Amino acid sequence: MMVKRQKPGALPLAKECGLDGVEVDMGPLGKRPDFENNLRDEEFRRQYLASARELGLEISSLAMSAFYGQPFADHPSAARFLTEWIELMPQLGTHVGFLPVITKGDLASDGDVRAKVVTCLKGATPVAQKAGVVLGLNTQLNAEQNIRLLEEIGSPSVRIAYNVGEAVDAQRDVYAEIRTLGPDRIAQIIPTLSDKKWLADDERIDVPRLKRLLDEMNWSGWLVLQRSRMAGKKPKENFSANANYLKSIFQAG
Repeated sequence: MMVKRQKPGALPLAKECGLDGVEVDMGPLGKRPDFENNLRDEEFRRQYLASARELGLEISSLAMSAFYGQPFADHPSAARFLTEWIELMPQLGTHVGFLPVITKGDLASDGDVRAKVVTCLKGATPVAQKAGVVLGLNTQLNAEQNIRLLEEIGSPSVRIAYNVGEAVDAQRDVYAEIRTLGPDRIAQIIPTLSDKKWLADDERIDVPRLKRLLDEMNWSGWLVLQRSRMAGKKPKENFSANANYLKSIFQAG
């Protein structure tokens, strides 16, 4: 989202924006048979992580964001991708993964579509459990539907990456949904909204209320910034504004 996918320049930019870490990505995929993934290269990883340490940044999570554009469970290499994704997380010093779950049919009601997703993820859970990582799924489902999906997968290594903006756009109750999911089903939270305003000025979400709720639930984890961008602003301006506001609420005192 910083327009620095797999580029070392993402790190100094993140530092300039006041971020505590970055979510790195497995690289572009499109219609290719494989990712263009520099993170496979040991020297690239070493230099990337050394730069992060020098800047005081952490790797919050490892994303397969290419699957925003296609259903991951339909890809012929889905099982291999899942395994490589899981194995790369510890090498990057993170234990959280981010995976958009896009489907051609309705994930909530189409049994065949659902079975394909569940089967694919179930196959990866033994590797995830052994590696001690959590797979965060970003779905279009509501809280109750997400819980049923997690129950079918049947592993504590699979949780929800809760996207506040998508819930707001779907006119769902963010606070009720987060409470329903509970702390043990949430891998990370994406507290930004669809592009319109910066978080501090967007009446669609009450960030102090969100913090109070997460504190009451005793949830801790990464807040991952994506959108809440203003038109005509550069990534540094957008990310700095949202990071500074979130820190003023979540890290005050």
